[in-house]
Amino acid sequence: MATARARKDPAVESDEVFEMAAEVFRVMSSPMRLKIISSLCNGEKNVSELLSEIDTTQPNMSQHLNTLYQAGVLGKRREGVQIYYRIVNDRVVTLCRAVCTQIAIEADVAR
Repeated sequence: MATARARKDPAVESDEVFEMAAEVFRVMSSPMRLKIISSLCNGEKNVSELLSEIDTTQPNMSQHLNTLYQAGVLGKRREGVQIYYRIVNDRVVTLCRAVCTQIAIEADVAR
């Protein structure tokens, strides 16, 4: 009997899961954020290093980095005046790679 009460209602749990999934997709809905995630798959980088790989302004880069940080996708550490960013949510990387790989395959087949 105690185990029956400890179980969550499947409908409530599903709503919660869908809300969390929607938030992941919202964060990943920007091409700029996908580029940042892709760049950081190769290891942590500071803003200057990211700007050398991704064509955007420093304020725009910082805004996207902050969004990814606030969403729990990125972690950061300070070393002197530099802030280094790294991926801390591997689930996002897996999802990003799967979607981008599938799109690339479909685009290649369509040629």
